[in-house]
Amino acid sequence: MELGSVVEFLENKIILVSGVTGFVAKVFIEKILRVQPNVKKLYLLIRAADTESAALRFQNEVLAKDLFNVLKEKWGTRLNSFISEKITFVAGDISSEDLGLKDSNLKEELWNELDVMVNSAAITKFDERYDVAFGINTLGAIHLVNFAKKCVKLKVFVHVSTAYVAGERTGLILENPLDGASGLDFDAEMKVIDQKLNELKTKGAPQKEITLFMKNLGTERAKIHGWPNTYVFTKTMGEMIMQQSKENLSLVIIRPTIVSGTYKEPFPGWVEDLKTINALFVASAQGNLPCLVGETKTIMDVIPVDMVVNAMIVAMVAHAKQPSDANIYHVGSSLRNPVTLVSILDYGFVYFTKKPWINKQGKPIEVSKIILFSSIASFHGYMQICYLLPLK
Repeated sequence: MELGSVVEFLENKIILVSGVTGFVAKVFIEKILRVQPNVKKLYLLIRAADTESAALRFQNEVLAKDLFNVLKEKWGTRLNSFISEKITFVAGDISSEDLGLKDSNLKEELWNELDVMVNSAAITKFDERYDVAFGINTLGAIHLVNFAKKCVKLKVFVHVSTAYVAGERTGLILENPLDGASGLDFDAEMKVIDQKLNELKTKGAPQKEITLFMKNLGTERAKIHGWPNTYVFTKTMGEMIMQQSKENLSLVIIRPTIVSGTYKEPFPGWVEDLKTINALFVASAQGNLPCLVGETKTIMDVIPVDMVVNAMIVAMVAHAKQPSDANIYHVGSSLRNPVTLVSILDYGFVYFTKKPWINKQGKPIEVSKIILFSSIASFHGYMQICYLLPLK
């Protein structure tokens, strides 16, 4: 598929994006506006009390980022009018039916006009409260699909998931059934959540206790079914329920691995937060990570966020108006361009030696090579000799 045909597809299209303030969605929105200024409209669904609050969140949490510097340079003083022309802010919440939209005229407008829906909304904390993660990652998925099925012109629905929905089990894992055949039952999980919440509220448990209990419940339910944490467990159920209920909807599921900063677009190296692998880089740069436990040959499947967005857009174009079973794409680097854990640590050491982190006193931090232990026993031995005995 030629790039020209992708850009051409985006011309005059009306696209709804959810999860707007998230990492992937920001890069997606910037890319669309930069490569195809003739896109007709972007409806941006933002969790907010009203349209004004949604617009303010976009200004502060999205447009203010350095990510948009290329777009700002291109449009200059005309940027605000360009944004006003191309973007409509929608205050809503995917955890509610009809995306929490109260305005019936707006709902009709979306159902009649949308060409594409892109869902990047997710609770990504591994240990989030089970009810909260379930509301966004699982219930949100079904609400979005039900909304999409009412859109008369919709060509494709793109859902951003995670490559780790397979969990930690071995053997066949069914992609679709969520009725007990896969060991999962959506209704049963919802009953567990409602029952536990009612019990806690009936006995007058304080909010802090409820939050802790629901966090532990999510981890417990995930591990019972063979998933490592609440995040991937609830994302799995969301995927399954989308596939079960999509009917004739053209559904594309994108499963990225560990998403990192930009590779090329709009410029190299933009990253927003210190989640996942970025925390490793920062800890090593600040000299706070003298050692680590891990196999030297372990492949760290890192994928730049702009490559994930490119995959989303190309898959969107490829499957527009092609209803079939869900089209699932894993987006990672381990097959074509694998990078091992020891290589990542070596690259970090070389980089931060040449370009050291500057501390609060304005002085460069001198980094050392991180010691990599292949077993917990050797790590404990190191800790005993280097830290525990001197402390004693």
